[in-house]
Amino acid sequence: MTDPAEGAPLPDAKPAQPVEVVDDLAGYRDAVERIAAGTGPIAVDAERASGFRFSQRAYLIQLYRRGSGTVLLDPIAFDDLDDLATAMSGAEWVLHAASQDLPCLLEVGLVPERIFDTELGARLLGFERVGLGAVVERLLGLHLAKEHSAADWSTRPLPTPWLVYAALDVELLLDVRDAEEALLIETGKTEIADQEFRSVRMKEAKPAPAEPWRRLSGLHTVRGARNLAVARALWQARDAYAREIDTAPGRLVPDASLVSAARTPPASKRELAAMRTFSGRASRSEIDRWWAAVEAGLATDDLPATRVQSDTLPPPRSWADRNPEADRRLKAVRPAVAAIAEGMSLPAENLLPPEALRRVSWETPLAMSKDEVAELLSAHGARPWQVVATAQAIADALVAAAQEVPDPAPSPS
Repeated sequence: MTDPAEGAPLPDAKPAQPVEVVDDLAGYRDAVERIAAGTGPIAVDAERASGFRFSQRAYLIQLYRRGSGTVLLDPIAFDDLDDLATAMSGAEWVLHAASQDLPCLLEVGLVPERIFDTELGARLLGFERVGLGAVVERLLGLHLAKEHSAADWSTRPLPTPWLVYAALDVELLLDVRDAEEALLIETGKTEIADQEFRSVRMKEAKPAPAEPWRRLSGLHTVRGARNLAVARALWQARDAYAREIDTAPGRLVPDASLVSAARTPPASKRELAAMRTFSGRASRSEIDRWWAAVEAGLATDDLPATRVQSDTLPPPRSWADRNPEADRRLKAVRPAVAAIAEGMSLPAENLLPPEALRRVSWETPLAMSKDEVAELLSAHGARPWQVVATAQAIADALVAAAQEVPDPAPSPS
């Protein structure tokens, strides 16, 4: 691990070999053989085209293994990656922020049996900055440029500077992993890390919402069932068209434009086209599509509910008014958990999922025993090590909160 003189510029990371994309069968077979012949963990990364394409598919998959070298694979060029999956079977995968890449890797049949997440490892070690560039600087003493992270990776051919960036994202990961593992052993956090890595690997995808159109940004400003029906129809029309041409919906017509048209529905297609707030690159070229959606929303008998039931908790800032007892409990348990996190050199949100802490505070009618708290924490997704670390302190804080007697309301004179 390099420790450059303070203020001296860090040397730039450079790829270990010339960068080229594997996009034909001969290259794929060679890549599979090389990965199979290597030893130890496999560094894995994937690049998507978020913000450009409708899908979240991988448009580039990067692999690096000691003894194998670097593979930059175009998954779009192949019908399946079964041989690669076999070559990677049994090896530990090393990823940075694994939860971002695992879904698109699973989509092409690449499923890890074990992972090491270097971003999560950095969090467990108490690093203040956990982006790959910052972690590489801290542990390896190298500068890692990150200027292409938001690029459109569906571009073909991919520019060479992008490929250099992509190669470096995996070529340094194994050294980062080894440095983090040493620190995890030194700090006694290997079991914690193992549980966290397994949790990321095994986490199930969230079920699709029943009414995804309700996630339109700014929808709360739309009043009335009829106007909500217009918003729904516009969202559905945009979503269908975006899926058809594989383009990110917001690049066609932004949420703000759909909401504006729903808030005050136009009386004609001409009026819709004249709305200055109805913008976006497809707002006029597809005006017939959007007007048909407005008409459908204005005519439908299937009106959406203006209010929907949700098990989402209200924001804690409103608890004092809506549930004073829960507010008192939350204010008691938060400092207790924060103190434990500080003692373990962990961010509080990694010591315990914030949602689990809020649920315990909201749902607990009375003080609870340690075992009862442990059961409730587990039910809300806390890992075993998190339960062991926090259950007693939370139980004690709940007892203290229950014993607090709020000031009585002043009696009328």
